[in-house]
Amino acid sequence: MKKLKIIITLLVPFIIANCGSDPEPAGNATNPSGPQNPNPNPNPNPNPDPNSWLIPSDDVFDGGPGKDGIPALESPNMVSATEATFLSDNDLVIGYKFGDETRAYPHLILDWHEIVNDNIGVHSFAITYCPLTGTAINWSREINNTVTTFGVSGLLYNTNLIPYDRATDSNWSQMRMDCVNGVLIGSQVTVLSAVETTWKTWKEMFPDTKVMSLETGFNRNYGSYPYFTSQGDYRVEDYLIFPISNDDNRLSRKERVLGVINGGEVKAYRLNTFPDGVDVIEDLVGGEKIVVIGSDPDNFMVAFKINEEVFSPDDSGTGIIQDQNGNVYDVFGEIISGPNTGERLTPVTSFMGFWFSWATFYPSVVIWWTNN
Repeated sequence: MKKLKIIITLLVPFIIANCGSDPEPAGNATNPSGPQNPNPNPNPNPNPDPNSWLIPSDDVFDGGPGKDGIPALESPNMVSATEATFLSDNDLVIGYKFGDETRAYPHLILDWHEIVNDNIGVHSFAITYCPLTGTAINWSREINNTVTTFGVSGLLYNTNLIPYDRATDSNWSQMRMDCVNGVLIGSQVTVLSAVETTWKTWKEMFPDTKVMSLETGFNRNYGSYPYFTSQGDYRVEDYLIFPISNDDNRLSRKERVLGVINGGEVKAYRLNTFPDGVDVIEDLVGGEKIVVIGSDPDNFMVAFKINEEVFSPDDSGTGIIQDQNGNVYDVFGEIISGPNTGERLTPVTSFMGFWFSWATFYPSVVIWWTNN
């Protein structure tokens, strides 16, 4: 494994500061969290070599701060939307809905912590976020019937976060969504629904939302973006900090796209496909029909598996889309009014990320519309 001996300047703030769903299909009434990969793999290799990796070990880099040098959060403090005065309308948040409760996890906090271990009642989940690839994925914290927490290993693969679970000290690849080293090697995570959008859009959709507060227990300058260097703002400039295995120039490296994974096929969808507000795309991915719902002005895209429904933007003002039967759906695919209220669409594995990250992890990714 390659170890990066020189700590990059932009990671120094981390070090200084440290000194001070289950297999039921979505829509089942007992599982409103919306799991996206219905068959998590329960450790296919019961006697793994601790030095064995599912990914090329020479491509695993030490990011600098070391294990837990970027501290994950647990059971974060929550405030109301009206109390979240530290957020601006254009700040990005990761939103989650479980039952009747919604929560928002701001990027400006996740940039400094990368993982939030949280609970809603007895439901345990982790928001995993990698600032370097721009990817936020919601994981169940239940593995092999044991609830664990995840920490930041300090390692990177294709410049992407490698969390570790504290129950077994196994290392996991965020974008591969599986265990790549350790006791649980080969196991897969259960992915739960999450929506990335702006604070303005989220609070308009869910005005009663709770919001992760700045009271994290750590001394961080949450008003300052930690990845702003002499080359500019990492989120928008073309540069990368760590090597990647496939650099694809079909789109700008830092364009945010929604990647959809299904049946061995991967497709990427662009926000500029939805220039005039909420609209829908019906497509085939992995041989199954899906609908992608998005809005460039509202800064969100989500995807679901579908059957014979026909969708159009919601004209009632209460949801985002409606079907031919008069059902109105929210951004999590739940029917919030209409004859089938309470039912929901089946999520397909999908999440937002920088284009380069999708292209390096999934080189065969097709860009919708261009078919390339």
